Amino acid sequence: MPIPNTITRTLDLPHPQEKVWSALSTLEGLTGWFGSKAEGEVAPGHDVLMRWEQFDGEQTLAIKVVDPMSVFAYCWGINGAPEGDPRRTYVEFALEPAASGTRLTVTESGFAQLPDEWLEASYQGNTEGWKAELGELVAYLDAA
Repeated sequence: MPIPNTITRTLDLPHPQEKVWSALSTLEGLTGWFGSKAEGEVAPGHDVLMRWEQFDGEQTLAIKVVDPMSVFAYCWGINGAPEGDPRRTYVEFALEPAASGTRLTVTESGFAQLPDEWLEASYQGNTEGWKAELGELVAYLDAA
């Protein structure tokens, strides 16, 4: 079976859009669930440097869309690519009202550009990564 180009996860969260939006689109929110440190400006055309101390890693989020209460999106480096590789995937968080609070759809696309030798490991790694990270988002929102 071929590897898809896109990872999509949808969560129905029992929280108001404002709370979910703040968790996704502020430095404080991002460090509460996504990484251990975030620096930069969360605005289109700017970068946010995310650090994960537990993995001794970092990624630059190139902010593409900040449409309040609706869409937050960025591009970032590809898991498993050699340092300096210019290819990026596009990550989008889309929020909409739901009966229970907020429906969040997370989509990461751009895997089809990868060479075969990276494709499966990168796609599977990010699929598992989103499962873990979105679990941390739920815990963060529930605790706040």
